[in-house]
Amino acid sequence: MNDSPLALAPRAAPPFAEPWQAQAFAMVIQLHQRGLFTWREWADALAAQIAAAQSAGDADLGDTYYHHWLAALEALVAAKGASTLDELKRTAQAWDHAADRTPHGHPIDLRADDYPR
Repeated sequence: MNDSPLALAPRAAPPFAEPWQAQAFAMVIQLHQRGLFTWREWADALAAQIAAAQSAGDADLGDTYYHHWLAALEALVAAKGASTLDELKRTAQAWDHAADRTPHGHPIDLRADDYPR
């Protein structure tokens, strides 16, 4: 048995419930570091998204936080002209299509025919 203080300490919950949340987090960090937006712009975009969701009835229980994070990221990327909301939507649909045809445990191969026409 390991009697070190760290072995006996309670374990914190993982910071992300699902892999896509960690990926969305990483995209924000990378785009900020590459200068697409300032941290203030990001904080304002996320706050606006959360406020809009709460106004629309989101109970703010914490389970939708990364959905707001992703929506804020998409809106900010579009506002900065790095993509459009339509392009982002088409790409998300393509990934969904590619994921549906990919066997579990295999890498997703995004192909041109995955994009909606």
